[in-house]
Amino acid sequence: MDAVRAIVAREFPDREVASVTPTTRGNQKETAVVRFTDGATVVVQHTDDSDALATESMLAQRVRAETSVPVPRQLAQGTLDARAYVVVEHADGADLHERFTGFAVARQQSLAAAFGRYLAEVHEVCSFDAFGDVVWDSETADFRVTGLDNWASWFRVYALAGVDTLPAAFDDFRERLRDVFVHAAIPESPASCLYPWDFRPGNALVQDGTVTALIDWGDPLAGAPGLSVAKAEHLVCGWYVESSEPLRVAFRRGYETVRPYPAVDAAYRLAAIVHSVVDSHGDVTRPGFPERTGVDAVSFHRARLAAVLSE
Repeated sequence: MDAVRAIVAREFPDREVASVTPTTRGNQKETAVVRFTDGATVVVQHTDDSDALATESMLAQRVRAETSVPVPRQLAQGTLDARAYVVVEHADGADLHERFTGFAVARQQSLAAAFGRYLAEVHEVCSFDAFGDVVWDSETADFRVTGLDNWASWFRVYALAGVDTLPAAFDDFRERLRDVFVHAAIPESPASCLYPWDFRPGNALVQDGTVTALIDWGDPLAGAPGLSVAKAEHLVCGWYVESSEPLRVAFRRGYETVRPYPAVDAAYRLAAIVHSVVDSHGDVTRPGFPERTGVDAVSFHRARLAAVLSE
């Protein structure tokens, strides 16, 4: 709270703070909503990982500038007391994760189509020459990738690492998954584009049935578009409803308004599911809303894996 007030005092010296409300968004940075006495509101994020914040901030700015994806405008950035910070506009809207299942099917399809279109636009403007972690290079004032030139090699390392994170409840899947990832016919040099691995309703705000902001661009990766699409399809279309095919059709239709839909084979779909089973703390994720927990959450992930493996 004191750090946020100090940042606001530096950037907005003539404005009086009415309230500072911390949020739970973000694993590596602290976020707070700041309301001024004049009614204006901003969001302050700060962290001791200046490189990660710079990458996320610059990526968000590029997406905002070069696509129609709704990304809040950045108002300020800097460093104070060895902590990097950014200040962005506060976007109106509610957490789409909590609202998605309450919408009628037609509105859910419209939202899925919007996510498909947004992802395609990002793929159009964010391309790379390798696969792996995307980082902002302040010396060249551009993004670079720290990873591998060979997609098949990077993908197998990535997919197998996901298998290693699975808890004991998935032990009976491990060998089958490893076999798929080791033997799948993966191309060596497909196009490389942004893989926003956490591209999902939980990182979106919605108002009047329309997405008003996509707000988390942290820890970006570069990968083949098929994997990126597989992950987004899983988190947008397969996470909330039992009958996901209508949403997948809408998602694909939205993507295809911008560019051709990429090949999405079983290995990509399995990797997308595997990398959605646990969060950054190693805890099993909670699909749907109301969120599944415990045995119900494990059963959801097991069913999704089994369905693809049986195809």
